[in-house]
Amino acid sequence: MSEPQGHFQRAIGLFDAIMIVTGSMIGSGIFIVSADIGRQVGGAGWLLVVWLLTGVITLAGAVSYGELASMFPKVGGQYVYLREAFGKLVAFLYGWSLFLVIQTGVIAAVAVAFAKFTGVLVPWFSVNHVLFNLGPFPFSTVQLLAIVLIVAITAINARGVRAGKLIQNVLGSTKLVALALLILGGLLLGLNAEAVQANFHDMWRTVSYPAPGTSGLPIPLTVSGLVVAIGMAMTGSLFSSDSWNNIGFAGEEIVNPERTLVRSMAIGTAIVTALYILSNVVYLLVLPLQGSPDATTLAGRGIMYATDDRVATAVAEHVLGPVGAVVLAVLIMLSTFGANNGIILAGARAYYAMAKDGLFFPGLARLNAAGVPNRALWAQCLWACLLCLSGSYGQLLNYVMFSVILFYVVTIIGIFVLRRTRPDAPRPYRAWGYPVLPAIYVLLASSFCLILLFAPGTAEFSWRGLVLVALGVPVYFLFRNRFAG
Repeated sequence: MSEPQGHFQRAIGLFDAIMIVTGSMIGSGIFIVSADIGRQVGGAGWLLVVWLLTGVITLAGAVSYGELASMFPKVGGQYVYLREAFGKLVAFLYGWSLFLVIQTGVIAAVAVAFAKFTGVLVPWFSVNHVLFNLGPFPFSTVQLLAIVLIVAITAINARGVRAGKLIQNVLGSTKLVALALLILGGLLLGLNAEAVQANFHDMWRTVSYPAPGTSGLPIPLTVSGLVVAIGMAMTGSLFSSDSWNNIGFAGEEIVNPERTLVRSMAIGTAIVTALYILSNVVYLLVLPLQGSPDATTLAGRGIMYATDDRVATAVAEHVLGPVGAVVLAVLIMLSTFGANNGIILAGARAYYAMAKDGLFFPGLARLNAAGVPNRALWAQCLWACLLCLSGSYGQLLNYVMFSVILFYVVTIIGIFVLRRTRPDAPRPYRAWGYPVLPAIYVLLASSFCLILLFAPGTAEFSWRGLVLVALGVPVYFLFRNRFAG
């Protein structure tokens, strides 16, 4: 007998939606990527410029994207918007990339981050603690915990959207408060006059510094070199600010979706952007940006060479002493758990929508008795776990941002296309600042993609990402009839 078929439940209100947006965005990135950004651009002022520019791009994308979300508040989100604007082929290419790299690669990487920071509390979880080998791939306790986490969160979300949103509300609220307390604690207790002097006396320094463990000297940047460095540095900040669109995947489970989708994305991205910029200000007020990878003190290593790039941990340890590292580990564990909950909850809805259109495995186009696409959830879980096993998630994430931003650009262009092809279609919300703001987003985001395609440090992985998207074209024509049948 087949399993009972349920129906989507409109159980996600405005607060729930904001928690899904903020909870999906805030993972582990804000706690670590500023070290690499600092090495890329060299000066405290440019570090803040990278985060400010990231905030502008993210907010511009969200308030523009809202027009499409209000027009098509359907399960599948961005997949549906691309289908309506450009047809099934472009929509499939997005869904193909989402399943292979974008969503599942992020799920795997965030789960591994959770496991690594668990190792601060329980040292048994370590990449060096190898349980056995799977051919050429070592299987460590970190990978074991990452897989257990993915399976556990998937099982929770398979029980119904209410279970998933409850976890998101609790953890989302907790980590917003905790991140705000980290900022306040740094401002009130960690102010370091020497760091302030070092960082802001020469805040517009334009020097690129070598990564830890590599040889080389700092390299002064020309104007063009600085532009490229900012673009490359934004890979980390944009990754940290991504997943704001995930709420759109659950369109048919949202109360008053035409208004809630737009408001949750705008409010959620604004909150996260403000917290990210303030976090980096605190980093610069507590620790010097420049440092040495060979130094033995927190101040000596600075932000650039914080141990394992864990900038927030170094700041917390400077403010609270050794207990700070434990506090931050717990915070990041909560943060990554909540981020993966939101990402896992949302992504399966896109594969469900693809299957309903006959563009993915037909069995995924089913809801269980709780009204969630449990088969799509478990398919996503299986692939994400395989990425953990393969050890390839690190390389996948090197070009995931190229694919992510590429499809954001195409989606925002869809606003212009639909304004021309469907001028009389109902638009409960019209993109703020149209056509200027959406055009600015397309220009800035396209420039970022071009930098990634041609910059020496990112070109290889970005071209691989482009090839991966292109491989979806023959897959579409080979299998669309089989999927539909």
